[in-house]
Amino acid sequence: MVFDVQIERRLTECGVIAVLVVDRAEDAVPLAEALLEGGICAMELTLRTPVALEALEKINSRVPQMLTGVGTILTVDQVQGVVNAGAVFGVAPGMNGKVVQAAIDRGLSFAPGVVTPSDVERALEYGCRLLKFFPAEPSGGLSYLQSMAAPYMHQQLRFVPLGGVNSQNMEAYLGSPLIAAVGGSWIAGRQAIRDHDWDSITASARAAQEIAGRRRAGRQDPGTAGSR
Repeated sequence: MVFDVQIERRLTECGVIAVLVVDRAEDAVPLAEALLEGGICAMELTLRTPVALEALEKINSRVPQMLTGVGTILTVDQVQGVVNAGAVFGVAPGMNGKVVQAAIDRGLSFAPGVVTPSDVERALEYGCRLLKFFPAEPSGGLSYLQSMAAPYMHQQLRFVPLGGVNSQNMEAYLGSPLIAAVGGSWIAGRQAIRDHDWDSITASARAAQEIAGRRRAGRQDPGTAGSR
Protein backbone atom coordinates (compact mmCIF):
# COMPACT_ATOMS: atom_id res chain seq x y z
CA MET A 1 0.00 0.00 0.00
CA VAL A 2 1.52 3.30 -1.10
CA PHE A 3 -0.65 5.61 1.00
CA ASP A 4 -1.78 4.65 4.49
CA VAL A 5 -5.58 4.46 4.68
CA GLN A 6 -5.77 6.23 8.03
CA ILE A 7 -3.62 9.11 6.82
CA GLU A 8 -5.72 9.45 3.67
CA ARG A 9 -8.84 9.51 5.83
CA ARG A 10 -7.40 12.30 7.95
CA LEU A 11 -6.52 14.33 4.84
CA THR A 12 -10.03 13.84 3.51
CA GLU A 13 -11.55 14.92 6.82
CA CYS A 14 -9.47 18.09 6.78
CA GLY A 15 -10.30 18.71 3.12
CA VAL A 16 -7.62 21.36 2.66
CA ILE A 17 -3.83 21.07 2.66
CA ALA A 18 -1.86 24.28 3.11
CA VAL A 19 1.09 24.27 0.69
CA LEU A 20 3.94 26.23 2.22
CA VAL A 21 7.30 27.75 1.34
CA VAL A 22 9.14 28.49 4.59
CA ASP A 23 12.32 30.59 4.50
CA ARG A 24 13.08 30.65 8.24
CA ALA A 25 12.81 27.62 10.48
CA GLU A 26 11.79 29.80 13.42
CA ASP A 27 8.58 30.69 11.56
CA ALA A 28 7.45 27.07 11.41
CA VAL A 29 5.76 26.73 14.78
CA PRO A 30 3.79 30.02 14.78
CA LEU A 31 2.78 29.25 11.20
CA ALA A 32 1.45 25.83 12.15
CA GLU A 33 -0.35 27.31 15.14
CA ALA A 34 -1.95 30.00 12.98
CA LEU A 35 -3.19 27.38 10.52
CA LEU A 36 -4.58 25.19 13.29
CA GLU A 37 -6.37 28.15 14.82
CA GLY A 38 -8.13 28.59 11.49
CA GLY A 39 -9.01 24.90 11.30
CA ILE A 40 -6.35 23.67 8.85
CA CYS A 41 -4.89 20.43 10.18
CA ALA A 42 -2.73 19.34 7.22
CA MET A 43 0.23 21.00 5.55
CA GLU A 44 2.71 20.34 2.77
CA LEU A 45 6.14 21.87 3.42
CA THR A 46 7.80 22.17 0.04
CA LEU A 47 11.48 21.34 -0.43
CA ARG A 48 12.10 24.69 -2.09
CA THR A 49 14.17 26.15 0.73
CA PRO A 50 17.06 24.64 2.72
CA VAL A 51 15.18 24.91 6.02
CA ALA A 52 12.14 22.85 5.04
CA LEU A 53 13.10 19.70 6.93
CA GLU A 54 14.21 21.66 9.99
CA ALA A 55 10.83 23.39 9.93
CA LEU A 56 9.14 19.99 9.72
CA GLU A 57 11.02 18.71 12.77
CA LYS A 58 10.05 21.79 14.79
CA ILE A 59 6.38 21.41 13.91
CA ASN A 60 6.35 17.70 14.71
CA SER A 61 7.94 18.45 18.07
CA ARG A 62 5.84 21.47 19.08
CA VAL A 63 2.57 21.12 17.15
CA PRO A 64 1.87 17.37 17.03
CA GLN A 65 -1.78 17.95 16.06
CA MET A 66 -0.65 19.02 12.59
CA LEU A 67 -0.53 16.38 9.87
CA THR A 68 2.83 17.13 8.29
CA GLY A 69 3.72 16.33 4.71
CA VAL A 70 6.58 17.30 2.45
CA GLY A 71 6.26 18.28 -1.19
CA THR A 72 8.53 18.78 -4.19
CA ILE A 73 10.25 15.45 -3.49
CA LEU A 74 12.32 14.92 -6.62
CA THR A 75 15.06 12.43 -5.70
CA VAL A 76 15.58 9.16 -3.87
CA ASP A 77 17.93 10.85 -1.41
CA GLN A 78 15.25 13.38 -0.54
CA VAL A 79 12.88 10.55 0.33
CA GLN A 80 15.26 9.30 3.00
CA GLY A 81 15.74 12.81 4.37
CA VAL A 82 12.00 13.34 4.55
CA VAL A 83 11.53 10.05 6.41
CA ASN A 84 14.34 10.90 8.84
CA ALA A 85 12.73 14.26 9.56
CA GLY A 86 9.46 12.58 10.50
CA ALA A 87 7.12 13.45 7.62
CA VAL A 88 3.74 11.74 7.74
CA PHE A 89 3.36 11.80 3.97
CA GLY A 90 5.18 12.92 0.83
CA VAL A 91 4.12 14.50 -2.46
CA ALA A 92 5.84 15.02 -5.80
CA PRO A 93 4.99 17.23 -8.78
CA GLY A 94 5.51 14.33 -11.20
CA MET A 95 5.56 10.55 -11.52
CA ASN A 96 9.14 9.35 -11.00
CA GLY A 97 9.23 5.58 -10.56
CA LYS A 98 12.50 5.57 -8.64
CA VAL A 99 11.17 8.11 -6.14
CA VAL A 100 7.89 6.25 -5.70
CA GLN A 101 9.72 2.96 -5.14
CA ALA A 102 12.00 4.62 -2.58
CA ALA A 103 8.92 5.87 -0.71
CA ILE A 104 7.40 2.38 -0.78
CA ASP A 105 10.66 0.84 0.47
CA ARG A 106 10.83 3.29 3.36
CA GLY A 107 7.16 3.12 4.30
CA LEU A 108 6.39 6.74 3.43
CA SER A 109 2.82 7.43 2.34
CA PHE A 110 3.32 9.04 -1.04
CA ALA A 111 1.22 10.76 -3.71
CA PRO A 112 2.98 11.27 -7.06
CA GLY A 113 1.90 13.99 -9.46
CA VAL A 114 -0.10 13.13 -12.55
CA VAL A 115 -1.65 15.11 -15.40
CA THR A 116 -2.10 12.59 -18.24
CA PRO A 117 -3.51 9.07 -18.63
CA SER A 118 0.04 7.80 -19.13
CA ASP A 119 1.02 9.32 -15.77
CA VAL A 120 -1.93 7.58 -14.11
CA GLU A 121 -1.03 4.22 -15.62
CA ARG A 122 2.57 4.51 -14.47
CA ALA A 123 1.34 5.39 -10.98
CA LEU A 124 -0.95 2.37 -10.98
CA GLU A 125 2.02 0.13 -11.78
CA TYR A 126 3.36 1.05 -8.34
CA GLY A 127 0.01 0.67 -6.59
CA CYS A 128 -0.59 4.42 -6.21
CA ARG A 129 -4.25 5.35 -5.88
CA LEU A 130 -4.06 8.72 -4.15
CA LEU A 131 -2.57 11.05 -6.73
CA LYS A 132 -1.64 14.70 -6.95
CA PHE A 133 -3.32 16.37 -9.94
CA PHE A 134 -0.82 19.04 -10.98
CA PRO A 135 -0.93 21.66 -12.34
CA ALA A 136 -4.69 21.48 -11.94
CA GLU A 137 -6.14 24.67 -13.39
CA PRO A 138 -3.62 25.26 -16.23
CA SER A 139 -4.27 21.67 -17.35
CA GLY A 140 -8.02 22.12 -17.67
CA GLY A 141 -9.29 21.97 -14.12
CA LEU A 142 -12.00 19.71 -12.80
CA SER A 143 -13.61 19.17 -16.20
CA TYR A 144 -10.38 17.82 -17.63
CA LEU A 145 -9.71 15.68 -14.56
CA GLN A 146 -13.15 14.07 -14.77
CA SER A 147 -12.58 13.15 -18.42
CA MET A 148 -9.00 12.02 -17.90
CA ALA A 149 -9.85 9.87 -14.87
CA ALA A 150 -13.00 8.29 -16.33
CA PRO A 151 -11.31 5.14 -17.74
CA TYR A 152 -9.77 4.42 -14.33
CA MET A 153 -12.75 4.83 -12.03
CA HIS A 154 -12.88 1.10 -11.31
CA GLN A 155 -9.37 1.51 -9.83
CA GLN A 156 -10.80 3.66 -7.00
CA LEU A 157 -8.46 6.56 -7.65
CA ARG A 158 -8.67 9.79 -5.70
CA PHE A 159 -6.90 13.04 -6.36
CA VAL A 160 -5.48 16.07 -4.58
CA PRO A 161 -5.52 18.98 -7.06
CA LEU A 162 -2.88 21.70 -6.74
CA GLY A 163 -1.91 24.52 -9.04
CA GLY A 164 -4.38 27.34 -9.48
CA VAL A 165 -6.76 26.01 -6.84
CA ASN A 166 -8.07 28.83 -4.65
CA SER A 167 -10.98 30.01 -2.53
CA GLN A 168 -13.06 30.72 -5.63
CA ASN A 169 -12.86 27.26 -7.20
CA MET A 170 -12.09 24.89 -4.33
CA GLU A 171 -15.75 24.19 -3.57
CA ALA A 172 -16.31 22.85 -7.08
CA TYR A 173 -13.38 20.49 -6.68
CA LEU A 174 -14.51 19.33 -3.25
CA GLY A 175 -17.94 18.60 -4.65
CA SER A 176 -16.50 15.83 -6.81
CA PRO A 177 -16.13 12.29 -5.42
CA LEU A 178 -12.78 12.15 -7.25
CA ILE A 179 -11.27 14.63 -4.81
CA ALA A 180 -9.80 13.62 -1.46
CA ALA A 181 -8.66 17.13 -0.55
CA VAL A 182 -7.43 20.29 -2.24
CA GLY A 183 -4.07 21.92 -1.78
CA GLY A 184 -2.96 25.46 -2.28
CA SER A 185 -0.54 28.19 -1.33
CA TRP A 186 -3.14 30.97 -1.14
CA ILE A 187 -3.88 30.15 2.49
CA ALA A 188 -0.40 31.09 3.67
CA GLY A 189 1.58 32.88 0.99
CA ARG A 190 5.34 33.10 1.19
CA GLN A 191 5.32 36.84 1.83
CA ALA A 192 2.68 36.56 4.54
CA ILE A 193 4.88 33.99 6.29
CA ARG A 194 7.92 36.25 5.94
CA ASP A 195 5.90 39.15 7.36
CA HIS A 196 4.63 37.05 10.28
CA ASP A 197 1.09 37.95 9.28
CA TRP A 198 -0.38 35.17 11.37
CA ASP A 199 -3.78 36.84 11.70
CA SER A 200 -4.34 36.93 7.94
CA ILE A 201 -3.16 33.33 7.62
CA THR A 202 -5.61 32.24 10.31
CA ALA A 203 -8.39 34.16 8.56
CA SER A 204 -7.58 32.51 5.21
CA ALA A 205 -7.45 29.11 6.85
CA ARG A 206 -10.79 29.67 8.54
CA ALA A 207 -12.42 30.77 5.27
CA ALA A 208 -11.08 27.68 3.49
CA GLN A 209 -12.30 25.40 6.24
CA GLU A 210 -15.76 26.93 6.11
CA ILE A 211 -15.93 25.93 2.44
CA ALA A 212 -14.56 22.45 3.15
CA GLY A 213 -17.04 22.11 5.99
CA ARG A 214 -19.91 22.33 3.56
CA ARG A 215 -18.68 19.14 1.91
CA ARG A 216 -18.53 17.39 5.28
CA ALA A 217 -22.03 18.56 6.11
CA GLY A 218 -23.24 17.28 2.76
CA ARG A 219 -21.73 13.88 3.38
CA GLN A 220 -23.49 13.65 6.73
CA ASP A 221 -26.84 14.58 5.22
CA PRO A 222 -28.35 11.46 3.57
CA GLY A 223 -30.37 13.58 1.20
CA THR A 224 -27.27 15.36 -0.05
CA ALA A 225 -24.82 12.48 0.03
CA GLY A 226 -26.82 10.44 -2.38
CA SER A 227 -26.63 13.12 -5.04
CA ARG A 228 -22.84 13.18 -5.15
